[in-house]
Amino acid sequence: MKESLWIKNASLECGYTEENGIVTGTKTERFHVLLTDGRVEKIVPASQDIPNGVSVWDAQGLLMLPSFREMHIHLDKTFYGGPWQAVLPAPNRFFRIEQEQELLPRQLPVARERAEKLLALVQSHGATHVRTHCNIDPVIGVKNLEATLEALATYREKLSWEIVAFPQHGLLCSDSVSLIREAMKQGAGLVGGVDPATFDDDIEKSLDTMMDIAVEANADVDLHLHEPGHLGVYIMKKLAAMTKDAGWQGRVTVSHAYGLGEVPTAVAEEVAELFAEQQIAVMSAVPIDMPTIPIPLLHAKGVHVGLGNDNITDHWDPFGTGDMLQKANRLAERFRWIDERSLSRALGFVTGGVTPLDQAGNQVWPKAGDEANAVFVRAKCSAEAVARQSPKEAVVFSGKMVWQK
Repeated sequence: MKESLWIKNASLECGYTEENGIVTGTKTERFHVLLTDGRVEKIVPASQDIPNGVSVWDAQGLLMLPSFREMHIHLDKTFYGGPWQAVLPAPNRFFRIEQEQELLPRQLPVARERAEKLLALVQSHGATHVRTHCNIDPVIGVKNLEATLEALATYREKLSWEIVAFPQHGLLCSDSVSLIREAMKQGAGLVGGVDPATFDDDIEKSLDTMMDIAVEANADVDLHLHEPGHLGVYIMKKLAAMTKDAGWQGRVTVSHAYGLGEVPTAVAEEVAELFAEQQIAVMSAVPIDMPTIPIPLLHAKGVHVGLGNDNITDHWDPFGTGDMLQKANRLAERFRWIDERSLSRALGFVTGGVTPLDQAGNQVWPKAGDEANAVFVRAKCSAEAVARQSPKEAVVFSGKMVWQK
């Protein structure tokens, strides 16, 4: 039996308004949208009647947008949901690793509960997909993975997810290779890595090992790369070459890629072209405490760029709201995307590239057959939603209402 839900009186974007060839606004109209078995089945003008005897939710003119994708978060070691605790000053990243020797076992009994609360937070801000990095190391083994899987299981009908087996303490230097392999057998879907020069002191062996595990497990890759400047660029070029050799195009992500924000434009362009050729994606938290990577350049070169909150209230960082619209807002503000079209295009960086209108202003979402994942916001258009970080009122996942304010 089909499971259906009519979304009544939803505002949908229909095109841009222009004056003298300049986009000055966004046109919206009200529609009824029928969701059936997790897909959009039908879209009709709001002037039409809805059949009796079916489930109906009245959006009352709220703007319907594609739901958000949180593409870089750490669910397994957050302080969120527990007592307030600011971050201890640290001279370097190795201090944080030393902290984790004591912290991870102590937090394990509450890891699942806090992960669930963090999932509730990000969903209340419109996310229906998360990619979480999960510590796999000799201190905690795969226990954080077990807690994360348990937390995600409680959300199995509310969102989709990916788990990265993340050797936070260094893949080689912490002797975590066998643990990562075990994590891939126990439910992780992506092989992670971290700073092969700083942590492992052997760039090629570290990257080779990471790629070998991925090929063995037939899994994608997501590499944390904080390495600065030209060192970071060197590693990115090595990774691109390994991606080509392994035939892993479209299956590799570089998270952070800070080095791209610290080199000349010509160098960043070269890396962007390599990434586009090998279909290597980049995930960014759009940090403001260091040079921002050239996201517009990457996007223009055809590199898929996604955003994430990264750490939310943990021993690395006391900040983070869980709001992907805030990330889109920061991206737009950082690169001065202040006009109607640019603001509306910024939305695509938090939706996996899906936007209601294309670059020319043609209506492209939602269409019959699309996945029925949406967020309803109190805004007139997506440009306003990004610029003003508009309030979210409801979230639909796979055709079902999963959150309401």
